[in-house]
Amino acid sequence: MLASARQRQRQRDAEFEQNSPESRFDCAYTAIRAVADIGLQLQGYRTSTSKPGHRQTAIQSLSITLGVDDLTVRVLDGLRKQRNLTDYDDELVTDAALSECIESARVLVTRIEKALALHPAFG
Repeated sequence: MLASARQRQRQRDAEFEQNSPESRFDCAYTAIRAVADIGLQLQGYRTSTSKPGHRQTAIQSLSITLGVDDLTVRVLDGLRKQRNLTDYDDELVTDAALSECIESARVLVTRIEKALALHPAFG
């Protein structure tokens, strides 16, 4: 999952301006989602991907699993909602949402790398 979150090509694709905003957003959002899943796993949990709401649960648990502040969690949840609108309703991604998603992915990947370095099983 960490490889998915920080995959060089995915991050390059998210920042490559010739790609569509929707593709760039999807690449960055995938990194956010992977970090949220890793955070849960570090605490001994995982979501049931066969049930609705697993992505929402993973993102909303970031305040507990990685100590992400509540405001950031709300922003990340908004990005999750944008992802749903983009994927299911063909809504276009705004420049602001794209920038927020790319920056949030960068910050969260750094945060999970630090958490893994401190975790007994990985450090």
